[in-house]
Formats: sequence, structure tokens, C-alpha cells
Amino acid sequence: MSVVESVTVLASIPSPSQGTWHIGPVPLRAYAFAILAGIFIAAWMTDRRWKARGGEADQVYEIAFWAVPFGIVGGRLYHVVSSPDAYFGEGGDPLKAFAIWEGGLGIWGAVALGAVGAYIGCRRLGVRFAVFADALAPGLLVAQAVGRLGNWFNQELFGGPTTLPWGLEIDAAHLPIDHDPGTLFHPTFLYELLWNLAAAALIVVLDRRFRLGHGRVFWLYVLTYTIGRLWIEMLRIDPAELVLGLRLNVWTSVVVGIGALIAFVVVGRRNPGREESVWVTAATPDPEDVDRSEPTPA
Repeated sequence: MSVVESVTVLASIPSPSQGTWHIGPVPLRAYAFAILAGIFIAAWMTDRRWKARGGEADQVYEIAFWAVPFGIVGGRLYHVVSSPDAYFGEGGDPLKAFAIWEGGLGIWGAVALGAVGAYIGCRRLGVRFAVFADALAPGLLVAQAVGRLGNWFNQELFGGPTTLPWGLEIDAAHLPIDHDPGTLFHPTFLYELLWNLAAAALIVVLDRRFRLGHGRVFWLYVLTYTIGRLWIEMLRIDPAELVLGLRLNVWTSVVVGIGALIAFVVVGRRNPGREESVWVTAATPDPEDVDRSEPTPA
């Protein structure tokens, strides 16, 4: 091996040798741990931001009780619809559509149905959904960043071949058929991880600087994420549905990103600033707390 080849190999990013460990018959999957870690980090961050906006302790976790299951189901549905060949194509197995532990959660479905679950939770608590969405936005980006580590362990969703020094090594078992052993690939999991963390930091700074509210922080999250997802998606080579020659997620990023930009501007013009309260209506005082020394108005 030449000196140049040695430097290239040493500079590459290795893939984990395994993504699943067993304790007896029980499998412990890195993908599942990455998703769970992201959920807990997002809940913790959201809880801090929620209370800073006037929310009460534990309300975030009550809303998450609805949002998380809805989000997981939505994410899986979107993945199956956008990449159906592995399940319904030639040689596919429809039952694998339920094998969520093997990887495959589409962020658009997760956000869409997760929002439905969060809305239900907010309605039950009598709090403003827009305020909750704004509190959630940075944590959601961090959760997505952590979740991408699961793709690294699964050796999936990487980009095309590259000679860059941070190229990703892929084991022969996960190597695309038309590529030779030793080929390095764009580590798109890492690109999205870093993009999401940078976007989360930017959103926190802008939120503090301009006191954004009425859902504008959430729309800013959607906008920044779609910008990153657009160029990262175009690097990926995993199977996907094509629409007019482009991957479905590319079109989704464009459409959703434009919609988020429009919503951010329109909401800002109609409702500048931040909400004064997280509550949908003013709280009714407890009769026991009323000062009975004051005469009751006639």
C-alpha cells in the first residue's frame, strides 16, 4: 500500500462492526437506543424552554405521551410509502414494514403525525399548541441529530462514492452491488448530524434575540432543516421513489421549505413578538384563593 493510500485509509471514518448486541434472547439495537436518546434529550430541552415561557413542570411529558407514539407511527408510514420496494416490490416482504427496529423512520411523517399527537395533548391540557411547537423546535433538531447515529450503526443511508478524507467505510455485507470493496462513501449521517446541531444553535440564538413566538420558531426549524436535507438528500444513493428524475424527499424538502418560509413571514406580520401566556384562556382562580375580606360587587 502506498503512502497516499495509507493516509486515505487512516483518514476515513470506519463503520461500527455491529449494531446489535444480545443479552440472552433479547436484542439490544443501537438504532433503537439512538432514537430513544434523541427523544429524551428533546423532552429535556423542551421542558426547559417550555417552563421559561411560563409552562408548568411535567406538561411537556404529558404532551409527549401523545406525540411520541403518533410520531413513530407517522415516521414509519412515510418511510414505507417513500421506499416501498423493500416491502412491496419484487422479492420484498410486506411484513418487514412492521420491523421498525431494523431502521426506517421518515422525518416528514414523524413530524406530521407527531404534531397531531402533540395537538391532542395540548388541547387536553388547555395550552397553546403554537407555544409548545416553538419550545420543541431546537430539541427536535438535536433529537434528529442523535437519531442519525443509528443510521451509522446500521450502515445505511450513506451518500455516493467520495475521495474526501472523511469518507465512510462500509462493510461488504452492506456494500451496494455496483461498488467495489474499499470504496468510501459520503457520510450523510454525519452531514445531517452536524447541520441539525448548527441549525438548533442558530434557532436558539434568533429566538432569544428577536423573541419569536406564535409558531415562528417551529417554522424556522422546518426551513433550516429542509435547506440542509435538500442538498444532503441529493448525495444519497439508497433506493427511493423518483419523481421527475429526483428523489421524493428532494421535492418534499422544496415544497415544505417554501411553505415554511411563507408561514414564517405571514405569521410574523400578523403576530409579531411572543405570546404572553401558554394558556389558551386565562386560568380561573380557585375559589379557596379568593380574598373573602373584600366585599362582593353588587
